[in-house]
Amino acid sequence: MLLPIKPVCKKALKRKDGTSIIFIQYCHSLEKRTLLNSGISIPPEYWNFKKLCIASNLPEPYGNAESLNDQLLKSIRIVEDIVKFTRKKDDIDVLAFLKTTFSPGFDVATLEEKAQEEQAAITVNLDVFSQIEEYIKSKKKKVSPKMINVYNNMRDTLKSFEEYRKKPITFESFDINFYEDFVEYMTYEHVHRRRKRELVKGFKISTIGKTIKQLRIFLNNRIRRKIVPPINLEDFKGMDEESDAIYLNWDEICRVYQTDLSKYPNLEKYRDLFIFGCLTGLRYSDFSTIEPEDVRNKMLYKKQEKSDHRVVIPLRDEANFIFIRKFQRKIPKITNPDFNYYIKEVVKISGITELIKFSHKQGNKDIVEVRPKYAWVTSHTCRRSFCTNEFLAGTPVELIMKISGHRNLRDFYRYIRITPEEAGLKIKELWEQRGDMGIVNRHQIQQVAITHESNSYVMQ
Repeated sequence: MLLPIKPVCKKALKRKDGTSIIFIQYCHSLEKRTLLNSGISIPPEYWNFKKLCIASNLPEPYGNAESLNDQLLKSIRIVEDIVKFTRKKDDIDVLAFLKTTFSPGFDVATLEEKAQEEQAAITVNLDVFSQIEEYIKSKKKKVSPKMINVYNNMRDTLKSFEEYRKKPITFESFDINFYEDFVEYMTYEHVHRRRKRELVKGFKISTIGKTIKQLRIFLNNRIRRKIVPPINLEDFKGMDEESDAIYLNWDEICRVYQTDLSKYPNLEKYRDLFIFGCLTGLRYSDFSTIEPEDVRNKMLYKKQEKSDHRVVIPLRDEANFIFIRKFQRKIPKITNPDFNYYIKEVVKISGITELIKFSHKQGNKDIVEVRPKYAWVTSHTCRRSFCTNEFLAGTPVELIMKISGHRNLRDFYRYIRITPEEAGLKIKELWEQRGDMGIVNRHQIQQVAITHESNSYVMQ
């Protein structure tokens, strides 16, 4: 078993003069360790590897063995004192502090002063983007890769704004004027660098709101950690807009499933994966990464990546057939961009081509886009279709949310998509179930009740 702190003298590190430095080794963990120079060097053949000390027969030219061993023990005690001190401090990196602090003659009485100096040196780096990088680094083991991309997008947009305004962004920059200028930049000036089509400027309101939200969360994190002084973020208001998105009803899903793709065999895997997503209600990151052991007895057991929530989903016959027979229990490796591109071709071949008009705000303007329905289909259509179809079929909302991962009803009802006609038919269905289609009988019943109450009152 490795000792946390011990002296070592390695033959492999023998120098030209025939000596090796005696290091003090500190093992913070199996992966993290460091070697500290004790300032003593001897020929390695005079190192006692069993007792971990200098042999008594050390030749005189290299020093007195007894006094050198005493000096070595003092250095080991200094290391022990530094480690004990740093372990009591939550905000100090033990290894980093040990490397910068230890020396053979270090006075442990000055440890607190040294720690304050180190902390001051760390907090001097108040560059906004360096702090964002530290923030993202601290999140990598706590959130999904998708959330890391969200943080990166916030950072990149902020960096683009800095370049646009030609003035460094500091923590002192964040006030109402900055907020208004940043929002205006994202609304009208920010260039979509990843767009392959013509130059496109400006984010949708929902994207602006997401960026402001993540910036505010980052700043509050730095404030709570006392890295920066308090900043008034009352004016950094979130912005949101109900997104336009389509879903496919059961008839349309069946049409896609039954479409003959014999002339386009390369599209079959995209069609099958799309249908599988529509029948399970999972996010693309979840239904595209299902393992063979996740499905047993026509039940799908999956831990959702985004919400870290475990779900159990019964598989319809078609979903089970696709996974077992078509995919042979192995989901094809398809990137989300490729899926979004080819699934539009599949839905187009299925004949789902009605024109759909959507609009979104850009500042105070309405930007209207009209496209065939297939052109609006993405991997997220699967999930929306599942939730909306189950809602229309009367499945209790609480059960749907167990699969969708929505944590409150407000978000869920904003998520599903039904047409005014479908809403009207749903209300009619509920009226028929309650026997409320006519009002005459109800009026007569109410009159009887009123008359009965009046007679009772007179008798009293």
